[in-house]
Amino acid sequence: MDYRDICLRVVNIAREAGTYIQNERKQISSEDVLTKGIHDFVTYVDKTSEQMIIQKLERLLPHSEFLAEESGQKTGNNDLLWIIDPLDGTTNFIHQLPLFTVSIALYENQKPVAGVIYEPNLDECFYAWHKGGAFLNEKPIRVSETANLNNSLLATGFPYYDYQHLDAFMEFLKFTIKETRGLRRLGSAALDMAWVACGRFEAFYEYGLRPWDVAAGICIIEEAGGKTSDFHNGPNYLYGKEIIASNGLVHNELFEKIQEYFFYKKN
Repeated sequence: MDYRDICLRVVNIAREAGTYIQNERKQISSEDVLTKGIHDFVTYVDKTSEQMIIQKLERLLPHSEFLAEESGQKTGNNDLLWIIDPLDGTTNFIHQLPLFTVSIALYENQKPVAGVIYEPNLDECFYAWHKGGAFLNEKPIRVSETANLNNSLLATGFPYYDYQHLDAFMEFLKFTIKETRGLRRLGSAALDMAWVACGRFEAFYEYGLRPWDVAAGICIIEEAGGKTSDFHNGPNYLYGKEIIASNGLVHNELFEKIQEYFFYKKN
């Protein structure tokens, strides 16, 4: 399979979806916002964008499977799985905050082989394919070379429905304020991971995630020279609802601190 060709075609699909989202942005109203769960929102833009993406991907790779945020699982007949978030950062979108993304990933036999994250407000498209490197708008990108947390800028997402680790999260927040260059919360996990891949952040961590939040970012970060793991430094970061994504150099230090604050100090 030509992963490069597939990835570049997906770049065009993501850009088309991003253009649609941008065109609808100024028309969205409170009547268009539906609640799926606690602080979890969806609009017709999410749903329409997702259907546009799926229709195009079905033509690109017929009979592949799909896992998408709004329509769920669609079973195919082979080992190819598309994981899609048509609008990551819906809360930002409905509040007219210009940070949200289209995120599309292709997995073959449960391994990431292509990932695309498009942020239409900045017109920045991050993408990567298996053994092909990572790119931002056609220019190669790499993770940062910072080797310690003290000189690192981190990203995270605040818990919005799963509060089981909230106390530990707040204690860890105090640590990051004191011991790093700062912590940012963009409101899109996909964008957080893309910015790790291009060196703007040294690391990103969050719990309470879904596969479509991280699938494309995993591919892009790994192809950019970074590292991903779950909170136990293991491989269950796609479906395990928690992730550490870093430049690799600060990974173990961040993992040890997350272990300390999330799993030791809470008892």
